[in-house]
Amino acid sequence: MERPVFGRAVLVSFVRSRAIVRTAFVSTYPPRRCGIASFTHELAAATGDREIVVLHPPEQTASYPIEVHHRIRKDQPEDYVHTARSLDACVDVVSIQHDFGIWGGEDGADVLEFVRALRVPAIATLHTVPGKPTPGQHAVLSDLVARAEATVVMSQSAATLLTRTYGVDGRRVTIIPHGVPDLPLVDPETVKPSLGLAGRQVLLSFGLLRPGKGYELALDALPAVVAANPTALYVVVGPTEPELLRIEGEALRQALLAQTQRLGLENHVRFIDRFIGRVELTRWLEAADIFVAPYPDLDQTVSGSMSYALGAGRPVVATSFAYAAELLADGRGILVSPASPARLASALNRVLANDDLRAATGRRAHEHSRRMVWSAVGSEYGRLFAQVAGSKRMMVPTLPLAAATA
Repeated sequence: MERPVFGRAVLVSFVRSRAIVRTAFVSTYPPRRCGIASFTHELAAATGDREIVVLHPPEQTASYPIEVHHRIRKDQPEDYVHTARSLDACVDVVSIQHDFGIWGGEDGADVLEFVRALRVPAIATLHTVPGKPTPGQHAVLSDLVARAEATVVMSQSAATLLTRTYGVDGRRVTIIPHGVPDLPLVDPETVKPSLGLAGRQVLLSFGLLRPGKGYELALDALPAVVAANPTALYVVVGPTEPELLRIEGEALRQALLAQTQRLGLENHVRFIDRFIGRVELTRWLEAADIFVAPYPDLDQTVSGSMSYALGAGRPVVATSFAYAAELLADGRGILVSPASPARLASALNRVLANDDLRAATGRRAHEHSRRMVWSAVGSEYGRLFAQVAGSKRMMVPTLPLAAATA
């Protein structure tokens, strides 16, 4: 039998592509305005060969970018099965981004219809691991993890919850940190004038506005901060979460505005009520003197916004929720007891008053975040995808160089 003949250029191409794994990412996706959509966009770009499957909410009308090849209508169960089976011919592994609110069905149970119909291996990335799940949440999450070939969480606290609360074998759980942009460490004073913040001491929180962010606590702490720092300005960046907006309108934002007025803080609080892109978000992060994470849920196991703050080298003052306790260890931030405006104010005043403390805390945060930049996180996911794909991965045969030129 004659050996196949390959040109040198073709061989080089084959050798380079032999370990490539084509991955389908199933998630919300831009122009959808949510943290998981942004996360998936960044992760998919950092991992190379990919296929995008969007979980399409009924209210979404804007068109998707060209890399989106499949669409699952959130409330149409038949779409989950049909799309899952269509992926057989085009991908080696499926990356499922999971949060209860983005999948259809009770407690997002339609994710199980999707994973049951898959014939290629799946990896589940869990964006929420409730410490006190409802029975429905417990059932969905446990079943999803059991059916996935591997599960990714973004913190040790999330991995511990999976083993203790959900009975998951810890050997089947991989910890990969939340990705962050690769930003330089800059002096906030050089950025503030471009945002109209010159002369202000800037406290920043950002993300979609929804209950559970703890902004009420931050506002209650602010009068004591302003008394000690008259130029202090608390900036809250982000629109109301779309589903909350659909159900309740702007009731939460109006309540926060009313609290601001009641406390006489109109000149010390600014709400940026819109979704901002990565470039503008970078400027707000770099202009901040302190990032504030006043979350009340002590079981919270990830915060994308706090991760981004570390990536920009901002000192963080946070309540002692699980992810903050883990991420801000070793002097990378300041932890305070929850539900105490006085203690939050005291911590903010201490950091604002001490330039050396602020600089050292931010520097340690920035150094720690280098392993969290998207290129590093993408590489970790890429290795996991290749491992899980295993023998199902499309491998192109490698020939000796002599055979290539015969």
